[in-house]
Amino acid sequence: MDDLAARHHDAPVDEESRAALAAQDLELRIVANDDADGVVEWLRAMERGFLASEPKEEHTRAVAERIVQRRLAGVFDASGPLPGLPIGTFASWVGELTVPGGGGIPSCAISMVTVAPTHRRRGLLRSMMAGELRVAHELGVPMAMLTVSESTIYGRFGFASAAYSARGRIDTTRVRWTGPATPGRIDFITRERFREVAPDLHDRARRAMPGEIAMPVGHWDRFAGTRPDAEHPERIRALQYTDAAGELQGVALYTVRENEADFPRSKAHLLRLVAATADAYAALWRFVLELDLIGEVEASELAVEEPVFWMIGDRRAATVTVRDHQYLRILDVPAALTARRYAASGSVVLDVTDPFGFAEGRWLLEVDADGTATVSTDIPEGLPVVRLGVAELSAAYLGSVSLATLTAAGRVEATDVFAAARLFAWPVPARLSFWY
Repeated sequence: MDDLAARHHDAPVDEESRAALAAQDLELRIVANDDADGVVEWLRAMERGFLASEPKEEHTRAVAERIVQRRLAGVFDASGPLPGLPIGTFASWVGELTVPGGGGIPSCAISMVTVAPTHRRRGLLRSMMAGELRVAHELGVPMAMLTVSESTIYGRFGFASAAYSARGRIDTTRVRWTGPATPGRIDFITRERFREVAPDLHDRARRAMPGEIAMPVGHWDRFAGTRPDAEHPERIRALQYTDAAGELQGVALYTVRENEADFPRSKAHLLRLVAATADAYAALWRFVLELDLIGEVEASELAVEEPVFWMIGDRRAATVTVRDHQYLRILDVPAALTARRYAASGSVVLDVTDPFGFAEGRWLLEVDADGTATVSTDIPEGLPVVRLGVAELSAAYLGSVSLATLTAAGRVEATDVFAAARLFAWPVPARLSFWY
């Protein structure tokens, strides 16, 4: 996959999109990662697009050093007063998405997408998105993925929410730990030590969770506050869990906010918990929930079926809200469907439409007794047929939503929806534990 990632990073812009924007006297080009001034200007435009304050040079330089793996596309207007500042930004890189069964699939991760409000409704987003998806598709990247600030934007491009996230607020005064007792130990560590050991633990842990991805370069420094421009890194506390044999199996980061009016009602925010074993998960959660003087623990980007909610005795101690999070977009149907495993055997015909044509076609999905799939276009008569768009197929890909639900919602048509739904169901709920 490293070669694919490198070819994607270094590919030229899509000619069709370049020409469409050139017709408006706009230029689509790639900003080279070693163009320090160009990257700083690109980041300034991106920060503006996400309503941030004008970034300080220390901030932009620190971010620039940590996004070297990203392909930075920008749209420029030479007729404006700031010709070096992009009016559109689009970052992407090829990373690995964990799929049902523990395997991984190369995916084009998309991030930092903005269009300046001065240039709205001129097709900039569509040109950038279509062009960058074409680049990925032509290189053989079978999937695209992103996390979104607005959930209404990306459906028109074939994306759909495929993994949800939960935010939990737990009233610790009502918690009675009913989870397992663990034989290891918890210790405080430095944030630098967390930064050192967390990447390996994440790679071990994410294999069991559909929807997780390989961590982007630079994210660990942001989590741990080890970037030179970090704000109040001293507030972040780091923990590790070692098992009975002394092996490191988990780490966590949290902050506390003191309640001066009522100290036992102070709050803790669990920023990140990375556990390679069930014992590490339980031990780290229990430690945070039983902190002295803490009346509430908050955590976000949790799984909808987070195990800790079954470890606290009183489920009503937890207030949980759920939202869309990880969006997927299939670019290559055979490659995507054969990359994952299935919990049931059977055959179904998928009649797929696609606004860009990448996944368009009539596909036979056959799953054998051990959950391995083949996909072909040689289709016999008499099999169940599912008619759906690429967005609906992408939504069902990780098993987070049933094709039966999408059929009931009028998004899918099927001659035997339950046969198709059984194929795509997966017992491990999909999740993604961070934004990118």
